[in-house]
Amino acid sequence: MSRSNNRRKRRPQRHKGVLHTQGGHRSNDFRCASCRLDVSLDAPGTAHRNHCPNCLVSLHVDRKIPGDRDADCRGRMEALGMSVRTDGEWMIIHRCVTCGELSANRIAGDDNPLALVRLALRPLADPKAAGRALLTL
Repeated sequence: MSRSNNRRKRRPQRHKGVLHTQGGHRSNDFRCASCRLDVSLDAPGTAHRNHCPNCLVSLHVDRKIPGDRDADCRGRMEALGMSVRTDGEWMIIHRCVTCGELSANRIAGDDNPLALVRLALRPLADPKAAGRALLTL
């Protein structure tokens, strides 16, 4: 049997649940801008998923109210450090790489514990990093 006949007899490609085009993901998923992981919008402990639970990177999509998705920037937000509210809730401090805006975001119940601990210990590894972060506030 020749190669051209063999190609014609292949099975059709099966349907995929996730398309790799702009807006082609399932309605309850997004693709992380950093690690490219498909992330569900359902986040335990928060009303609005706004960062990747694997690498903690976010996008600058909210303007003033969490979940409003009204920001014009759409830049990548890197996890800069951690903060703790007076009620004990942990927050991730993100800084937009494009415009420099800072935002505080709740951690989610499915966030990578090792990434959270590394982020919390970052000021101890580089004492000047905490000072630089405070200066940007």
